[in-house]
Amino acid sequence: MPDDDNGKQSFLRQVGRYSQLAFTLPLCTVVGWLIGAALDRWLHTTWLYLVGLLLGIAAGFVELVRSVMADSK
Repeated sequence: MPDDDNGKQSFLRQVGRYSQLAFTLPLCTVVGWLIGAALDRWLHTTWLYLVGLLLGIAAGFVELVRSVMADSK
């Protein structure tokens, strides 16, 4: 998408990037928790949801840092 003379495309692109940052961490956390909870039900355990939750949080932070570093270049 080329930028317009008035910068409207640039503004919309920035809004899209920053809204992605707002959803990345919570979405990764929830997905990790859901995968861990599903594994708990399937394997009849009670602790895998915590592993999934921690891995989801870590994945969210990694993606967040990648996005911020790509924007800073």
